Amino acid sequence: MERYVIDTSLFVNPLARKHFGKDPSSAVRSFIKKLEKLDIEIFIPPSVFKELSNFVDKAAMDELDIAIKKRSPNTYSIYLPAAVFYDFIDDVRARVNKGMRLAEDFAKDNRADNDEKLKKLREKYRGAMRAGILDSVEDFELVLLSKELEATLISSDEGVIQFANQIGVEWLGADKFYHLMKKK
Repeated sequence: MERYVIDTSLFVNPLARKHFGKDPSSAVRSFIKKLEKLDIEIFIPPSVFKELSNFVDKAAMDELDIAIKKRSPNTYSIYLPAAVFYDFIDDVRARVNKGMRLAEDFAKDNRADNDEKLKKLREKYRGAMRAGILDSVEDFELVLLSKELEATLISSDEGVIQFANQIGVEWLGADKFYHLMKKK
């Protein structure tokens, strides 16, 4: 039986959920209906399930709770090569330095419109620090659980996908999962 580990992006990212529903709650309900017709296993780490509950109504979450399996990765038994952490540390250091330069530029800018400057700083800082990097425990658990179960990871998060590639986890963009479900 095929196994998949799903990310919140399947329901929250507008491009990924568009075939399931117009909002996260309707997307979850549509996903469950499609899932009932398939012979596949869907897993989600409890931390990611909790994160998803911030976007989806309680009734839909209760339905999802029954339809999929919640499981945490066994963090004590999964081997990850040290080279992955060397790359991660190098990436974090480069991002911190870039963030520092952005903050310095902000501090040097003497224009009066602080609200507009602050908005631009936040956008640039978020892009420098968070785009394309594994930036939460929830993201880390997605990749670890996929590795442990030898399951396909379903996500549209660039950082999650990049880390999955580094440790040899099979993945599929969340925007493609609907089409995969239709073929089964």
